[in-house]
Amino acid sequence: MGFARTCSVALVGVEGVVVEVQADLEPGIAAFALVGLPDKSLTESKDRVRAAVVNSGVAWPQKKLTVGLSPASVPKSGSGFDLAVAAAVLGAAERIDPRVLADIVMIGELGLDGRVRPVRGVLPAVLAAADAGYEQVVVPESAVPEASLVPGVSVLGVRSLRQLIAVLTDEPVPDEEPVSGEIRPDPFLAGLALPGTGLGSVTGGHTPDLADVAGQHVARAALEVAAAGRHHVFFKGPPGAGKTMLAERLPGLLPELSRQESLEVTAVHSVAGILPPGHPLVDMPPYCAPHHSATMASLVGGGNGLPRPGAVSLSHNGVLFLDEAAEFHSSVLDALRQPLESGHVVIARAAGMLRMPARFLMVLAANPCPCGRHGRGEDICECRPSSIKRYRARLSGPLMDRVDLRVTVEPVARAELLQLHTSAETTATVAERVKAARERAAARYEGTPWRTNSEVPGHELRTRWHVQPGALRKAEEDLDRGLLTARGLDRVLRVAWTLADLAGRNRPSVNDVNWALELRTGVRRGAVLEGIGT
Repeated sequence: MGFARTCSVALVGVEGVVVEVQADLEPGIAAFALVGLPDKSLTESKDRVRAAVVNSGVAWPQKKLTVGLSPASVPKSGSGFDLAVAAAVLGAAERIDPRVLADIVMIGELGLDGRVRPVRGVLPAVLAAADAGYEQVVVPESAVPEASLVPGVSVLGVRSLRQLIAVLTDEPVPDEEPVSGEIRPDPFLAGLALPGTGLGSVTGGHTPDLADVAGQHVARAALEVAAAGRHHVFFKGPPGAGKTMLAERLPGLLPELSRQESLEVTAVHSVAGILPPGHPLVDMPPYCAPHHSATMASLVGGGNGLPRPGAVSLSHNGVLFLDEAAEFHSSVLDALRQPLESGHVVIARAAGMLRMPARFLMVLAANPCPCGRHGRGEDICECRPSSIKRYRARLSGPLMDRVDLRVTVEPVARAELLQLHTSAETTATVAERVKAARERAAARYEGTPWRTNSEVPGHELRTRWHVQPGALRKAEEDLDRGLLTARGLDRVLRVAWTLADLAGRNRPSVNDVNWALELRTGVRRGAVLEGIGT
C-alpha cells in the first residue's frame, strides 16, 4: 500500500482555499476514483493525468487508486489540480519521495503529452498558499511572473511533468519546448462589448487625450472632479456631442494604482483570464464598458455553479462606463445600487456564497430621448411625451440618487469643432491637478480608513470636517423643499470638498457648495468655476 499527499488551491470567486490532494494505492482491481466534490472538468482530470504520466515515460500503477481532495465540503472546479494529482499519484507509487511533496503547492493543467499548461487565477491561488504558510509553489513556466508577485514564496516554473519529476528526484532536467498558446477570456464574459477584444484598460496602444475633446468646458470640469474625488457622473446629451469621448479619457486622469490596489485588480483579472501577456501586474486603473444588452449576471457576477466576477468586479479600482444607459434593462441597472454604496458585491447561489470587490467609478451616458434630439427645438424631436417619460424612467430615482455629478453635454459649436489651434488642456496636465487633490484628501484623512472624498460617511463629514460658515445655506433650503435627500446632501458635501481640494483651499466655500449643487441638480446657483482648468 502507498500513500502520498501534496497541495493545490481551489478558487472560490477571487479568493483561494488550499486543498490537500491525497493519493492512496491499494491491492485490487485497477481503478481510479476521484473524490472530494469535484466538478465535471475536474473529474475529467483522471484521463488527462493518466495519459500525461504514461507519455512522460512513467508506468501507471495497476492498483486500486483513490485520490481525495480535502476539505471535501469545498466545491472544486477547473483543471488547475492536474499537476498536484499527478504528483500525488507518483508519490504513492514511490516514483517520487512522498516527503518531498508534502509542503509544496502545485497549480497547473496537464496536456495528454505531459506538458504543463497555464490556468486562470494563479495570483489569488498563490496568495492563498502564502496566507496558509506555504513557501514553495510549482506553476506553469509562463505563470512564473504572476506567481512571483507574492513575496516570501519560492516559485518553480516547469514546462512538463517530466521536468517536475526530474527536479523532485534530483535527476537531470530534460529540455522542453515552450508551451504555445494563451488563455482566452472566460466564455461567460463574452457578452461584454469592450474596447478592442480585451476586458481591462484602454491604455494599450494609443492613449486617448483630453485635448482631443473640443469645447465641453463644463463636462471636462466635471470629469476632473469625478477623477479627483472618485465621484460617479452622468452625461446626458444628443448623439455625437462627445459623451463617449469624455468617458474614455477618464482612466487617464486617475492616479496609478497602489501596490495593494494593483494586486486586487490583478487577482480579479487573473481569475477572468484576461491578464495581458508579458504584464502580470495591472498598475493602471481598468476600464470596462459592457454593451447595453449585458445581463445581470455578466454585470454584477454570477453564472452556473459558483458565481464568477462580472463587469463591476473587472472595473474594481477603475472605471465602469455604461453607454446608452437608458437602453439597459432597469433591473440590471438597479442591481448596481448596493455595490455603489458598499464597494463590493455579495452573490448567493445554491452552490455557495462569495464576496467580490467592486469599488469602481461609474460613468453613465444617455440621450435625452429615444431619438436623441429632445430639447433642440419642438420640430426636431419626433418622440411622444409618453415615450420620453418611459425612456427616462429606466434610470430609477434610487440609482440616480447615488450619482454625484449630472452634466448636460451640449452639441459642440462649429467654431470650437473646426478651430485649428486649440488651448484645451491635455490629460497629463489635468492628471497632475487630480493627483495633487488626491494627496490633499489623503493627508486630511490620514489615520482613517478613507482616502478619497467619496468614501467618507456623511456623518463623519458633517461632524469632523466643517465647511465655511453659511456655505450650506442653499443646500439646506433644497433639503427642506425636498429637492435633496439626506444622501444627496452628503454627496453634495463630498463634491464640495473635492472642489476645495482642486482649488487648494482648506475647506469648502459658499462657491464650492453651490457648484456642487449645480453639478448635482443642473440648476444654476450663481457659482463661478474656480481652480479647475478648461
